[in-house]
Amino acid sequence: MYQKDFLDQVRSQLTVAEDPARLRERTFETSSGIPLKNSYTPADLADHDPLRDLGAPGKFPFTRHVQPTGYRGRLWTMRQYAGFGTAEESNARYRFLLEQGTTGLSVAFDLPTQIGMDPDHSMALGEVGKVGVSISSIHDVRTLFRGIPLDKVSTSMTINAPAAVLLAMYLAVAEEQGVRWDQVSGTIQNDILKEYMARGTYIFPPRQSLRLITDIFAFCADQVPNWNTISISGYHIREAGCTAAQEIAFTLGDGIAYVEAALGAGLNLESFAPRLSFFFNAHNQFFEEVAKFRAARRLWARIMKERFKTTDAKSQMLRFHTQTAGSTLTAQQPDNNIVRTTVQAMAAVCGGTQSLHTNSRDEALALPTEQSARIALRTQQILAYESRVADVVDPFAGSYFVESLTDELEARAAALLARVDDLGGMVSAIEKGFPQREIQNAAYGHQKAVEKGGQVVVGVNRFTVTGEPKPDLLRVDEALGVARRRQIAAVRAGRDQSAVEGRLASLRAAAAGTENLMPRILEAVKAEATVGEICDALRTVFGEYQEHLVF
Repeated sequence: MYQKDFLDQVRSQLTVAEDPARLRERTFETSSGIPLKNSYTPADLADHDPLRDLGAPGKFPFTRHVQPTGYRGRLWTMRQYAGFGTAEESNARYRFLLEQGTTGLSVAFDLPTQIGMDPDHSMALGEVGKVGVSISSIHDVRTLFRGIPLDKVSTSMTINAPAAVLLAMYLAVAEEQGVRWDQVSGTIQNDILKEYMARGTYIFPPRQSLRLITDIFAFCADQVPNWNTISISGYHIREAGCTAAQEIAFTLGDGIAYVEAALGAGLNLESFAPRLSFFFNAHNQFFEEVAKFRAARRLWARIMKERFKTTDAKSQMLRFHTQTAGSTLTAQQPDNNIVRTTVQAMAAVCGGTQSLHTNSRDEALALPTEQSARIALRTQQILAYESRVADVVDPFAGSYFVESLTDELEARAAALLARVDDLGGMVSAIEKGFPQREIQNAAYGHQKAVEKGGQVVVGVNRFTVTGEPKPDLLRVDEALGVARRRQIAAVRAGRDQSAVEGRLASLRAAAAGTENLMPRILEAVKAEATVGEICDALRTVFGEYQEHLVF
């Protein structure tokens, strides 16, 4: 990019000498351990080629954005992740958010639903409706979206192991509304590999889970063309404590595994690759986060072009949703979380996200109140309409610092991916505990830094206060579990039990063979089989995954 003589001149004239004794910290580095210099110059981009490494927005390698006009044509989708208690309560929250200007729904499910258990299961005791909405049958999904036209609203559902079941329920309700499946848009997370390494809401073993995922790919490619069939998630990996470079590597490593599984199942690359989507965390270190999003876009484009040999631009694009970092929120001085969320959201916007959720100030203590959810949404709206940061595509392009950081993050992520490949791919790497150990070590290092004061957390290890007033919090009624058990009993009593048993038997037979399971799951859903019953039918064939502890 630059002449050698010019670079020599830059190094000699623009290098800043520092007295270590006068610095406020002994070392300056990012979460990924990348050392930070005093300042950056053209010498830090000696091997950088703007045509090769940046290109134009909307063109390979998509470093700058997947759309040529960025947000000038259309703003990002403003989602607010929400769901609690009953379907009735969550429906009221969704209507509230839509009235306040949110442009997409994002459904949070409670833990029993996430692991394929009905509210009357013994292990669901005390967890029904606590961290999301309790969904058991198609009756609940009808209520959840009552008065919400599914051809007008894009819906994201954070569901993984039972993703096929919840998607089937959603499609069945869309049918009941008179909405064609080609009019339905949204996303299911459907990313099981990160569950094994970071989150834990798995049901079936990895290879059987991959079969369900590729069945969804094939079914939606044919029947639900505008649905994003997977949201490959680095968010939860980052919440578990990994670095920015590890978030890129393990997320894209999962993406590679899903592409390979789909190809192995006989799918055509271009039939599913354009509907792959990703989900990233927006953390506190602003410039590293902007660079992370840019590096991830470029690395994925190169993977799809070079490894999978696609020349289709849509298959090369990394489209992603972002959520601000829940793990950075503090119970102490919760109003500080508004500031953290604003910084993180601006990083996501400057990094070119397609969709954004902003966490609420009270989420370290409870599910957000309506007031807190409104402030979180207003944060996005102020960024979009008042700050003008959305008016220029990739505003940090050409920055010596940001370009250098983007290059370094890509290089570190690529090195981690090479290690995953050496282990036989991401599934084998997870079975051998590699990503789990990497995440645990990074999380341990961060926690030590916080405890020793090297990493400042405002209001926690510095700038603390005593006697804080307790904020008003949203509380889920403890009687909810009892009420939900009665509801599910009423559903079972009022349905055609022989039809349910027949559909579940057909599903078990199909699971033992090779046919696509989505049509069978849809039949069971329409017969009013529950989430737990459908997952139990698959458990009898697939078995359950038992975690291997990694030290």
